[in-house]
Amino acid sequence: MGTSPLTADSSIATWLEDPIGNALLTDLLAQGGQTPDAFRPVRKLAIKRLVKLSQGAFTQDMLDDLVRRAAAGVVPGGTAPAEPPAGTDAAASAPAPVLREWTERIDQGRFTGKTIIVTGAGSGIGRATASRIAREGGRVIAVDVSQERLDEFVAAHAGADIVSLTADITDDAGVARIIEAAGATIDGLANIAGIMDDMTPVGDVSDAVWDRVFRVNVTGTMKLMRAAIPAMLAQGGGSIVNTASEAALRGSAAGAAYTASKHAVAGLTKSSAFMYGPSGIRVNAVAPGPTITNIQASFASPLGAERVQTAMAVMPDPVEADALAASITFLLSDDGVNVNGVILASDGGWSAA
Repeated sequence: MGTSPLTADSSIATWLEDPIGNALLTDLLAQGGQTPDAFRPVRKLAIKRLVKLSQGAFTQDMLDDLVRRAAAGVVPGGTAPAEPPAGTDAAASAPAPVLREWTERIDQGRFTGKTIIVTGAGSGIGRATASRIAREGGRVIAVDVSQERLDEFVAAHAGADIVSLTADITDDAGVARIIEAAGATIDGLANIAGIMDDMTPVGDVSDAVWDRVFRVNVTGTMKLMRAAIPAMLAQGGGSIVNTASEAALRGSAAGAAYTASKHAVAGLTKSSAFMYGPSGIRVNAVAPGPTITNIQASFASPLGAERVQTAMAVMPDPVEADALAASITFLLSDDGVNVNGVILASDGGWSAA
């Protein structure tokens, strides 16, 4: 039996370390052809987080049933839970340290009276950032290419001041509509929309992948910055936060196209910070590490897969998008008053490895 009750707040690691919890989760994963290794990237999270992260694959009812069965000591097939490995003294061994889970703390009113444009607001880091700004009193111009995702976002934030808009940031007409929706005052711009490449090295990269990645990650970012700058100059200041990546800091995080595009975003950020800093416009970028989003990596090159996956061996566990939103909203807000031209690595220490 486990040494303490398993609950929805217990981490996945705690469930896996408990004989009954391990048996229950192993059986659940086996039904989908998976093993407990599937939980490695999220093992530090409370198991209740899976309800949100799984997007319907793991429901609240399934979680409640797991907790009930764990409390009753009911394991699959009625078999006894696994015993600790031979040679260990469970009573004498020290319990594993329990890492405190980060909890988002809303700063009420931090964005009151401010209009912030957020791209990629329908999912992932963009949605988390737009959500936090809205909950902290800001007026959000939520931009995404998916109307369905935007509708879900707005519905989840009833009463918030949100203007949702489907637009392509690479299209001049789409950019113009974003600026028009924002109105005369643009206090902040969070350029979060972006796409991944297929991990191909320069010897294998196709023109189609290169052009598409640069069009979205660099040209789209530049176009929206260019369009927002005049309003910020007219009002005497503003804050822009671009999304770089660990791939803006190292060469081992992605393929040639994505890596080059994020290095370009870093350069665009620093150049703009230098040019417009005296006018009261701060321009920074956040370089996310592994984050749980809807952007999936694919490997179109055996060499790219081999090299990048080797580098990922030292990658820290991924975090939820809320953790990145905390970094982005800090830079967007007046709390970042003295920060300009910085590429902030929000990566759990990956860049220090």
